[in-house]
Amino acid sequence: MSKVLVTGGAGFIGSHLCERLLREGHEVTAVDNLATGSMENLQHLEGNACFKFVNQDITRGLPDVPASLVFNMACRASPIHYQRAPVETLQVCSVGMENVLMFSKEKGARLVQASTSEVYGDPLEHPQKETYWGHVNSYGPRSCYDEGKRFAEALCYSHRQVFGTDVRLARIFNTYGPRMALNDGRVVPAFVSQALRGEPLTVFGDGSQSRSFCFVSDLVEGLIRLGQKEGLSGEVVNLGNPHEFTMLEFAQAVQKEVGSALPLVHKPLPGDDPRQRQPDISKAKALLGWEPRVQLEEGLRETVAYFKSRV
Repeated sequence: MSKVLVTGGAGFIGSHLCERLLREGHEVTAVDNLATGSMENLQHLEGNACFKFVNQDITRGLPDVPASLVFNMACRASPIHYQRAPVETLQVCSVGMENVLMFSKEKGARLVQASTSEVYGDPLEHPQKETYWGHVNSYGPRSCYDEGKRFAEALCYSHRQVFGTDVRLARIFNTYGPRMALNDGRVVPAFVSQALRGEPLTVFGDGSQSRSFCFVSDLVEGLIRLGQKEGLSGEVVNLGNPHEFTMLEFAQAVQKEVGSALPLVHKPLPGDDPRQRQPDISKAKALLGWEPRVQLEEGLRETVAYFKSRV
């Protein structure tokens, strides 16, 4: 049993990670300022003697708790959220990241940083490997998140070089599942909530842009393997599902699951929206023995069931 700190622990992925770690017998401290996270995501963990929640903003420091492993999941991840708070998003990726790194240094803890496929921007390489440097706009509507996460990666690299911190980077691709927020703004909650209300599905552009959707339990499995395996300090690993869907194909999958052929409404693409997004997970397979197991049909079934009680 180890002591684990999860920042962003009340968020969508963070809460699933806390739950899985507790199931494995670890002591878990979740830190979250509830800017986009929700205590509802953690209510089923209340009363667990091995779980502690601290309401705190990581840009103002971290609680003085024991930890041998840290998962930094703290950051607004949805465009609709980080574009409403761009300065705060950059501060989390800079000041907050520095605080997490200093905490890990002082505790002698291993750190898994939740980076993102957004560091690849609108990629000119397809699928994207970890060696790809990206095609990112540093001055635009998505830059606070994209460049924030790129800076966080550089900060992790520098701390490892200077202090020898055992840090690993997970570049997370589109993840979905129960506990996503209805107002998240990303395609999965948007399509599912619209379909359940019997509304037309909003497709941006002509719908030919693609994404790869990874179910949250698969993603959490990858994060835990990345955190627990020895000898991976400094590694950067893509975690995502390499099965690529266009937005039109995904809309059809949602319609099939909901059982209703709803019309589509096309709107202009948001600024700097990537045309393609697909991970090369060769490295995750080789280093972690990991690849996604949950098929889209199964994952959508669980996600739709969760949203049905909330629409």
